[in-house]
This record gives sequence, structure tokens and C-alpha cells, in this order.
Amino acid sequence: MRSWVEFWDSKHDIYVNDRHKQLHAEAVGRDLIGYIPSRNALVLDHGCGEANYAADVAQHCRLLYLCEAAPGVRSDLAQRLSHIANIEVLHPEVAEALPDRSLDLVVANSLVQYLTRAQLIDLLGLWRRKLKPTGVLVVADVIPPDTSPLRDAASLLWFGLKGGFLLAAMRGLARTALSDYRKVRAQLGFTTYAEPEFTAMLADQGFIADRVRPNFGHNQGRMTFRAVRG
Repeated sequence: MRSWVEFWDSKHDIYVNDRHKQLHAEAVGRDLIGYIPSRNALVLDHGCGEANYAADVAQHCRLLYLCEAAPGVRSDLAQRLSHIANIEVLHPEVAEALPDRSLDLVVANSLVQYLTRAQLIDLLGLWRRKLKPTGVLVVADVIPPDTSPLRDAASLLWFGLKGGFLLAAMRGLARTALSDYRKVRAQLGFTTYAEPEFTAMLADQGFIADRVRPNFGHNQGRMTFRAVRG
């Protein structure tokens, strides 16, 4: 596996079953909706993945842009959501061509761990250019350096207990230990950030930022940051 984009474009078993996938999407969708300032807002979800929450989010804004680098995922998104008039699925190069100062909200959830620091710095510059002076950037699911796989596993088990898929979560963890995801993670690695480091990086790129709680989704061992143009 040469890149994380290639991994996400392949068949994988990140979700332990359909209920896990559904509840995760519902949680992320609710969290994202909470940051939309008005029904007239233009929103960019950068690195959206399958975005199974997109139809719900689109009801709360004027236009939802879904930007995804993995071509197969992007094609499936475009086909699945083609009937929703205020959703546009974008190649990253098309997202770069959006008008400057046009967006009310940019969200990047569970993305930065798959980017190098240089790639993230480039994206921070892009997002700042695309945001209105009053716009907001939300970067969620940022992984601290001291996060252990055991903590991630415990978070999934607790989510499974609350969501009624505990046994599936237990089986899924065992399956993940032998899966391509574990091998790819060992090969490609995750980029992690301490809270002060991430806040400083945002400041260096012209943002005023703070960590906010809760984090998107169920894993509260990870971090969410809210930033505005400085």
C-alpha cells in the first residue's frame, strides 16, 4: 500500500458492522451540524470519506461541498448523492478553485493524521483563503502523540456497549489486529500533534484557534480545534 488514499479507496473493515457505521455517521453528522452558522451557509467538508451523514447535513445549509481524494469513494459519493441539489462532490483540485472568501465553514474530520505536516500546512493556507472573514475552520479527530491503541480500543468498546454492538466490536478489534489497516498504519504511520503544537501551527498560518470539546464522534481521546481568521 503506497498511500492512505490508496487504502481508503480499497475494500477495508474499519467498521465492525453496519450498525457501527450508521451510528458513527449519525454522531459525526450531529457534531458537524452544530457548527453550521445558518441555513444560508456554504460548507466544505474536506476529506469527507463516505460521508454517510451528508443528506442530513445538507438540510442545514445552502450548499455542502464534499471534497474527497480517493477516486472510487468520490465516484460512489457523486452517484449516491446525485439527487440532492445542494450537495457538490469535488476532486481536491476543484476545491482549490472555489472562490476565495466564499465559505462560512470548513470541516476536516479524521483527516490530518493521514497527512504529512507539509501537506497540512498547505491545506491550512488553502482553507484560510477560502473562508469568509467571518468563517470558521473546524479540525476534528486530531490524535495526540500519547494516544495508545488500547485507549482507542476501549473507546470503541464503550461505543459498542452504548450502541448495542459490543460483541461485534470485540470481534472487530480481533479482526483489525490481523487486518491490512494495522499493517498499513505500521507502514505509513499516523501524524500526531500535541495540543500546543497544533494550536501554534494554526497560529502560524493566520488562525486564532482553541481546542473545543467534545471531539467529533465517540473517541474523546482525540482532539477538535475551532479556528477563525486572525
